Amino acid sequence: MARQSTMCSALKPCLFILVCFLIVSPTAFTAQETICPFQHIYQFGDSISDTGNIILKGGLASVSPSSRLPYGMTSFHRPTVDFAVAGGTALDTSFFQARNIPVPISNTPLSAQMQWFKDHLKSVCHSPSDCAPRLQRSLIMLGEIGGNDYNHVFFNEKSIQEVRNYVPHVVSAIIKGVREVVRLGAAHVVVPGNFPIGCIPIYLTSFANPDPEAYDQMGRLREVNEFARYHNYYLRRALHSLRQKLKRDNPNVVVVYADYYGALESVLARAPFLGFDRGSLLKSCCGIGGIYNYDGRRMCGTPGVPVCREPVKYIYWDGIHMTQKKKAYRHMSEFLINDMLSNMQCVW
Repeated sequence: MARQSTMCSALKPCLFILVCFLIVSPTAFTAQETICPFQHIYQFGDSISDTGNIILKGGLASVSPSSRLPYGMTSFHRPTVDFAVAGGTALDTSFFQARNIPVPISNTPLSAQMQWFKDHLKSVCHSPSDCAPRLQRSLIMLGEIGGNDYNHVFFNEKSIQEVRNYVPHVVSAIIKGVREVVRLGAAHVVVPGNFPIGCIPIYLTSFANPDPEAYDQMGRLREVNEFARYHNYYLRRALHSLRQKLKRDNPNVVVVYADYYGALESVLARAPFLGFDRGSLLKSCCGIGGIYNYDGRRMCGTPGVPVCREPVKYIYWDGIHMTQKKKAYRHMSEFLINDMLSNMQCVW
C-alpha cells in the first residue's frame, strides 16, 4: 500500500516543500509570469520533504526526537501528501550492505518510494492510460535525495576520495528514478542537487579541523563543499545527457535541475540583509553545545535541549535542516523560482 502523509506531522518545522511555494503562492510570480497550473504534486526524497512518513512507518524511527515537539511547531497546519521518508537513500540498502557500510533498518530508498507511487497510481487510476492525463498535469519532485547516501559513508570515517567513488552510483539511481516516472507518463520533473554541506552544523561539528586553511572566509569547510559541487556537476551532466535522449524520444518531457547549492549559498551571502542574526549564521536554533550549537548525542527534541527564542533569525533549525517559511527555505525558494519556472514550459 502506498505510504502517503495525510497530515502535517510533528516531524519538524523545516518540512517546507519548496515547490509548493513556487507553484501555488500568489506572491511567487515576479518578473517571470510563468503559470504552472499543476493539478498534483508528487514528492520523493528524504527528511527535507518528509511530512510524516517516517512516523507512519512505525518502529524505532517513529519515536525519535524528531517525532515530537518542538518539531512541527510552525508546520503547514493543513493536509499534505508525499512519498519522501526521513533518512531515505537514492541507492538500495543492499548496496551499502555489500560494502559493509551500516544503514538504519528504517531506510526507505528511492526504489521503495517509487513502488509506493506506483501503488498509489493503481488506486486512483483504472489503467495506465487512465493515469496519463493526471501525470501530464502533475509535477514530480525527485528529491532532494542522495545526501543520506553520502552521510552513511562520511560518518563511517571514509575518505573524501572513497565517497567520490560512490557518486556515479548515486547519480545513476537518481537518473533511473527520473526515467521511471517519465515511463509512467510524467512530463514535468524537478531534480534538486545537493546542498553545500560544508556550511551545515552537523558537518562543521563532526569534521572540525585545526587547520585554518580547511575553511573558507565565511568559516565553511572547503573540502566537503567541493565534494557537494562534484556531485552536482556529475548530476547535471547526467541530466543533460538524459534530456538529449528525451528530446529525440519524448520531446514533451521537461526535466529541470534545481540548484539547492546555489540557493543556500545565496541566503548565506545575503543573510544579514534578510534578517538573520549575523553571529548565528552557522549555528542551530534548536540544539546545544559547541560553537555551532549542535551535539549529535543530544539532538533537537531530546529533553533539555533548548530552542532559540527567534527561529526566524536562524538559517539552521536543528543542525541538519534549515528553518521554514519566512526563514531559510522561504528565501531559498525565492532564489529558485525564476530559474525553475522559466524552464518548466508548463503553460497550457
